[in-house]
Amino acid sequence: MSSDYPDDLRYTKEHEWARIRGKVAQIGITHFAVEQLGDVTQLELPREGETVKKDDVFGTVESVKAVSDLFAPVSGTVVKVNTPLNDMPEAINQEPYDEGWIIEIEMSDPKQADDLMSAADYREFVAEQG
Repeated sequence: MSSDYPDDLRYTKEHEWARIRGKVAQIGITHFAVEQLGDVTQLELPREGETVKKDDVFGTVESVKAVSDLFAPVSGTVVKVNTPLNDMPEAINQEPYDEGWIIEIEMSDPKQADDLMSAADYREFVAEQG
């Protein structure tokens, strides 16, 4: 189960993950979120250059089961969007931590990443979700 939540990432209670590299945070959704959603069919994503605010909605992910909002784990400017997902949204199901990343944000306040959960904390949180 631990490989479902890589230790080098930080996590939110809304089931997003963040890979922090300096001032840039790569964002995606967790294996748990993917399992809850089922097969991802479509995404609505921000454009490069847009600003996002921590805890605000930055896009949506649509699956065979539901449409879910995506919440920004940190504030900043979108510097990269994984545009191949528009044609291959199933990459999120297959590789949520690799090919399935969603956006990259240049953080306006890198300290916000300190508020995110560690992999161990997230595993505990998911276990409580039952």
